[in-house]
Amino acid sequence: MRIFTSTALALTIGSFCSVVEADPQRQDYVPLTLKTGSEQEQATGFIDGQRLSGSTRNWYARERAARGPLWKYYKSDGTRHDTHSRENWLQGTILNYSSGFTQGTVGFAVEAAGYNAVALLQNRKAIAGPNNRTLTHSDGDPIDQWSKLGLANIKARVSNTTLTIGRLSMDTPMMAYIGNRALPSSFEGALLHSAEFDNLSFDFATFDRVSPRTEQSLSKFRTEYSATGVETDHASTTGVNYQPFKSLTTSLYATKVDDFWNQYYFGANHVLGDSAVLSLSTGLNYYKTVDEGSKKMGEIDNDTYSLSLGLTHQAHTLSANWQQVNGNEYFDYLHETNGIYLANSLLSDFNGPNEKSLQISYVLNMAPYGVPGLKFNLYNARGWGIDGTHYRGTAYDVKGMDGETHYEWGIGTSYAVQSGPLKDTSIRATYTAHRASKAQADGSLDEFRVVTTIPFNIL
Repeated sequence: MRIFTSTALALTIGSFCSVVEADPQRQDYVPLTLKTGSEQEQATGFIDGQRLSGSTRNWYARERAARGPLWKYYKSDGTRHDTHSRENWLQGTILNYSSGFTQGTVGFAVEAAGYNAVALLQNRKAIAGPNNRTLTHSDGDPIDQWSKLGLANIKARVSNTTLTIGRLSMDTPMMAYIGNRALPSSFEGALLHSAEFDNLSFDFATFDRVSPRTEQSLSKFRTEYSATGVETDHASTTGVNYQPFKSLTTSLYATKVDDFWNQYYFGANHVLGDSAVLSLSTGLNYYKTVDEGSKKMGEIDNDTYSLSLGLTHQAHTLSANWQQVNGNEYFDYLHETNGIYLANSLLSDFNGPNEKSLQISYVLNMAPYGVPGLKFNLYNARGWGIDGTHYRGTAYDVKGMDGETHYEWGIGTSYAVQSGPLKDTSIRATYTAHRASKAQADGSLDEFRVVTTIPFNIL
């Protein structure tokens, strides 16, 4: 992901830390069986099942360009000037109401969430806006506080199948909310999720707008790496999640973005062994992208995959991730989504045309040492072989990339409160350094980030 929309480092940490706490993995085949119970049968009613909850997040990040300036800011006279640093500090709060499902064969429920952000730092030069961190006016002057309706939907449920219509949140390998800012994104449309089997579920979704992380209005979809900013009115996705063995989970998805592309995804994760002694986790993510319709993004024929191997012994996890792009354009995905389940999507996405990358990471989970909830991690990732000279389209600015390289390293710590009135409160601090050759798009910078998230329940 570009530096301006970087995936939270904690996502990488969590994907491997989960293995540390896992039970010994059995390799037994799991037969395909219908669930014996129904979620709708357990419905307690619209009022009795209602819930009012939320969270508040303190989000701080400071970036510094290690070479030339990477950002610009507006002076009071309206002129635009280069700057070597950018600093953003916000407080984002979510208040979420969800009713219970009505009783009966078909249950109905509603959900609504109000989002509010307060700019704790309002220095125009420091913020270097407009950007997708602090909401500003067009002249870069920060908006001190703003609110919007982040979620607003109606649900209908039969047995274990739920239809949601309205503004909603979802998490799949191609259409996924992104939550690495003070507030998350969400989508406007419809989602059908069916989980009638114990180890098999289906998703069908269609959307026409996205609610960005740092905007009050809805937007049409555009892609993360487009140089032209073209938009589309519609994106649809369908997929299946299947667990054929207790140790193996798989996903298969297809997405159509009107006049942009058809994209296909296959993912598999397997765990072998006992982490108390030694376990091996293996992850595969593969995307196939081809142009579609009127080809607003030009001709696309892209195959991108990542392979992850992780060894865990008690508190320690050592991992190696290989990622490769086969195509003369970026591996691309929709802006304001987290639709990139590749192992080396870090501060940089390592997704340049024909790029190869390798990441080595280490995670220390302090639970076996008597401090549950505390984790440390460090990683180093390197990308090379970027070559956009064979690209013949106009949607991506890659033709000047010939043999570009870059590398990234990071160190971080996170802590989740285990009990008491602040249970599940999380604190995460990360420091990341990225260095790039002249034509690599992400630039050379350092970023320090501290994020504290406090959940709460009212009803």
